[in-house]
Amino acid sequence: MLPKNVLYYGKDEPLPERVELRAGPLQLFYEEGDLRTIKLGEHEVLRRIYVAVRDRNWGTLLPVLSNVQMDVGDDSFRISYDVENKGGDIDFFWKGVISGDAKGTINFTMDGVARSTFQKNRIGFCILHPAACAGSTSVIEHVDGTTEEAKLPIYIAPDQPVEPFADMQGMTHEVAPGLWAEVRYSGDIFEMEDQRNWTDASYKTFSTPLRLPYPVELEEGTKVTQSVTLTLKDERPADEQRAAAQLTAAPLTFSLDTSAPATPLPPIGLSAASHRQPLNEREVRRLKALHLDHLRVDLIPSTPDYPAVLRQAKSDADALGVPLDVALRLSEEADEELGQLKGVLDDIKPPVATWLVYPLQEQFWGGSATNEVLALAHKHLDGYDPAARFAAGTNADFIFAQRTPPDWSQVDLFTFSITPQVHAFDNASIVETAAAQAVSVKSARHLAGEVPVMVSQITLKMRFNAYATGPEQETPAGELHPAVDVRQMSLFTAGWTAGSVKYMAASGAHRVTYYETTGWRGVMEIEAGAPAPEKFRSIPGSVFPLYHVLADAGDFAGGQVVSTTSSDALKVDGLALRKDGQTRVLLANMSPDPQQVSVQNLGQDVRVRHLNETNVEAAMASPEEFRAEEGDAVRTTGGTLELNLLPYAVVRIDGA
Repeated sequence: MLPKNVLYYGKDEPLPERVELRAGPLQLFYEEGDLRTIKLGEHEVLRRIYVAVRDRNWGTLLPVLSNVQMDVGDDSFRISYDVENKGGDIDFFWKGVISGDAKGTINFTMDGVARSTFQKNRIGFCILHPAACAGSTSVIEHVDGTTEEAKLPIYIAPDQPVEPFADMQGMTHEVAPGLWAEVRYSGDIFEMEDQRNWTDASYKTFSTPLRLPYPVELEEGTKVTQSVTLTLKDERPADEQRAAAQLTAAPLTFSLDTSAPATPLPPIGLSAASHRQPLNEREVRRLKALHLDHLRVDLIPSTPDYPAVLRQAKSDADALGVPLDVALRLSEEADEELGQLKGVLDDIKPPVATWLVYPLQEQFWGGSATNEVLALAHKHLDGYDPAARFAAGTNADFIFAQRTPPDWSQVDLFTFSITPQVHAFDNASIVETAAAQAVSVKSARHLAGEVPVMVSQITLKMRFNAYATGPEQETPAGELHPAVDVRQMSLFTAGWTAGSVKYMAASGAHRVTYYETTGWRGVMEIEAGAPAPEKFRSIPGSVFPLYHVLADAGDFAGGQVVSTTSSDALKVDGLALRKDGQTRVLLANMSPDPQQVSVQNLGQDVRVRHLNETNVEAAMASPEEFRAEEGDAVRTTGGTLELNLLPYAVVRIDGA
């Protein structure tokens, strides 16, 4: 039996403690040195305030807290603590003090010192304005004392900083009519980036300006001191202010909107396993139950082993009965590489649905690189299969494609990848990213015009570091590869995947590629088990819980996704599918707490099947038996079903 926390989120450790706080009318949470979800009644003022220490490759050094002192009252608080950020040659120490008073003012200070000499890209505060602020009016105070008014962008802004949110010492934004929130900064110059480029559900204000050279060497003994102060400016009538501050939590609901237009469920594929082992018969049988559309394979033609990689992918694709999406990462010798590839293709004869064409190192090649390799790809590959489509954009985050979009006349599909873990890595931050995926696709569609948008791949962690300014270290034996997350095999990621499928469809994604077929980055574990079983505690030969989400969605391949609304998508979210007169709802508890939710606008008679801590191990070890279960027959009350969801549970509801 696996420990409950391993089933929940992959490791047998408790989640960080969340402490509920009040600063006058403001409600918020403290969690491991950070402030989260600062709200006034139903209005979220700020998503998060925290301190980030990032190395020369933009890696984030996680904080280790000690000496935490808390004085929490009914309408005020004071918290202090010590922090060490250590890794490699970096040793940075700082003291944090956070206070909130009865008037609703919050102050956060950090006083740090470098205890070694090291190179850094960033040290200091990050202030996150929620993505729901899109289009809101803001007043910016620059460091020279001038002010100007601007609106936060609706479509994702590619520029860093987002103009005119630069050279700032303060910013005030309208939270609601008559309600303003002022944030002031000291200790450095601050600017804003649109974190939705990386599917963070926020706009981030940070220091130091990116126009200054980085990485920067911080000498031992160098001090870093900053502060952030949040103040409310509430111009609403006094009775309205009192009513807003006293709002109580409403019942949790999840509703199907059958009157809104449904959207197509995009075809879903997987990527070939990076461990390169061939699929066995049982794995093929289980993968066929997902009703996959394609199999992606990544090739680097400048490496000698790519023909073997292609040959194995072709064998796997044939076994699954699907075509290949061939992702080509081409070097400066692309013309020669593609010429050699033609001979390899003639020998192996893989079925190709899509060519995804990328420069090998997008960050350093400049804007013309994509179009150069794309033109060469057309020159060499147009004749292989005239029906094969060409996709380009970026093999990394949306911001790369935003800055240097491809020549639209050369592409059939616009593509980019998604991972929820570029800036933050905790469960709560990952949950926030699911809805932000829709903004990414909508912004991509706005940019691409008539060219359909394909998201390839969606993975739980970055597949590679596209931002590195130095070589990445090799993974020591027995350690997790940087692209591996223990939550891959957990209920948590099953729920997140359900949310991702919902927002991919709702935003109009044309085609989507998730994860890998097998292994610790896939939908099921290999027969031999994980390479580091003491850290990645999967069951050898089992499927992961997310397998069942993709299988449940796969049953409705070619169908539609019905519009749904959650009253609190950070707690419970999911999707509704429709095909041939049948409806299926996949509902996920994204929180560590049991949730009671009212599911609305269902049919009269439904069947309900739970996937939770009580049966998930059996569902992982014997997926065929679990999938044969239809669920319990239940009659709704006027189309409403009351459900109790265990932590991180996923529920399937089937009906007409």
